[in-house]
Amino acid sequence: MPSLNITEIDDKSWQHGQVFIDSERQVRIHYIDCPPAGGTEKGVILLIHGYPNTSYQWRHVITPFAQKGYRVIVPDYRGAGDSSHPKSGYDKVTVAHDLYAVVHDHLGIKSPIHVVGQDIGGMVAHAYAATHPDHTRSVMFGECPLPGSKPYESGFKNSPGMWHFTFQQQLDLPELLTQGKERIYIKHFYDRLCYNPFGITPRDVDHYAASFAQPGGMRAGFELYRAFPQDSKDNVAMLEKDGQLSMPAAALCGEMSLLLEVAEEQARQFYKHVELVKIDQSGHWTAEESPKDFVKKVVGFVEKYI
Repeated sequence: MPSLNITEIDDKSWQHGQVFIDSERQVRIHYIDCPPAGGTEKGVILLIHGYPNTSYQWRHVITPFAQKGYRVIVPDYRGAGDSSHPKSGYDKVTVAHDLYAVVHDHLGIKSPIHVVGQDIGGMVAHAYAATHPDHTRSVMFGECPLPGSKPYESGFKNSPGMWHFTFQQQLDLPELLTQGKERIYIKHFYDRLCYNPFGITPRDVDHYAASFAQPGGMRAGFELYRAFPQDSKDNVAMLEKDGQLSMPAAALCGEMSLLLEVAEEQARQFYKHVELVKIDQSGHWTAEESPKDFVKKVVGFVEKYI
């Protein structure tokens, strides 16, 4: 399948790769691997995108992180971007296992890494830290009400701003209503949750629309939401079994985001050591709306634990 990445935003140091992470060769994961500038590596940062996004979400921050001395791994998780679109496996523990197979098994990165995720990627980042704590040096996640958390279960998931949680969990109906209207539907998310309207341009929307218009693209996105009940059970079960996680954690949110109100509370439920990190002049799409401050704040947190 031809790559959907817009090559003119690719830095020459970005290396694109793909790997089949299951024995039946049914799940192919595409990723970007960007080495640190100057050759001296401080650590590895794994960036996990959200919905409706792909690895393209991180286009403004990959090279700046590398210039700060970090190797940056940027996958399209299953069902998104240039990765394959399997019928199942959209619970966040499975998605996290996919990414562990890419980073640890395929790329051979054995030392603990810094995991950063936003939106659905925040849910995956938490699952990564919970299921692979020995491979997680620090975790930053946010812009998502985490299934199984007290804010999520107490009703935040049913607030007016979260209407799509219910809609996208319906079987078949979302696919039928958005077929041929993918750009209209996903643009609504960018517009509604954005503080800086220049963060996602019409050209960016075109890129995302082309990605989600692929066969199975919208269905895969909806399956991420249909897995929330299982994610809730998994998160509660892991907390009850293992207790709070001990690695440094940051609740990462835009300062103008609706989700800021639950970010710190839910993180403190699952982690012993939590810091609230707010991205200035940003709504939901932090790395796109305020990339310079995103890099500054993420590096500022990560460098405490290199």
